[in-house]
Amino acid sequence: MHSTVKAVDETDESKPFGGNKIMNILFLCTGNSARSILGEVIFNTLFSKQGKAFSAGSHPVGAINPMALTILKKHGHETHALSSKNMNEFTGDDAPLIDILISVCDNAAQDCPVWLLGETPPKHIHWPLPDPASVEGESKKEQAFEDTYQILKDKLFVLIPSL
Repeated sequence: MHSTVKAVDETDESKPFGGNKIMNILFLCTGNSARSILGEVIFNTLFSKQGKAFSAGSHPVGAINPMALTILKKHGHETHALSSKNMNEFTGDDAPLIDILISVCDNAAQDCPVWLLGETPPKHIHWPLPDPASVEGESKKEQAFEDTYQILKDKLFVLIPSL
């Protein structure tokens, strides 16, 4: 059994995002029902002092995958406020300025050029993770979601201190 996650309180004034700058991160995938949702929640729980994460999909399915909710609850995360969103919600004048865009699937990465427009485009990071929702069999699917959760968590623990 995994323990409840705890926030990381690590700032380094020499890093671009280590001082007073609060970064906005957008996790992008196609459906915004699994991988990007996991990334959003993990970041907002573990790195809330460093910034705010959002998630969206290039073609959102409109609902969170039930297994993603199961895995998040298993790790002690709140899930009641989560929703599947279209990436267009982050392109308007009233949208938060995104500092870092993390695409977590190949389809969404192909849709990212829209984010590269403008005066200050976000830093784009691509983590091509397999879709755990496509795994057949309940126990294999649960393990695939757990693996995806751990991979995202590990990648964030490497990425955030480097910013």
